[in-house]
Amino acid sequence: MNNQHPAPRLLRLSSILAPTGPIPVSKSTWWKKVKTGEFPSAIKLSTRVTCWKETDILDLLKRFEVQT
Repeated sequence: MNNQHPAPRLLRLSSILAPTGPIPVSKSTWWKKVKTGEFPSAIKLSTRVTCWKETDILDLLKRFEVQT
């Protein structure tokens, strides 16, 4: 039996923010809210590659739904 958990899917900022993604904020607003802890923290894969866990983004979207 394999007890390993699958790695979470990682999303780049271009797939999170509008127009292609579901969150309609600018990059500067996104980074401000990441810094304050309102949005999920990033995972740095390399000096030029930053991602977020898909589960964290889905949780954020659920919070938006509750607020409206």
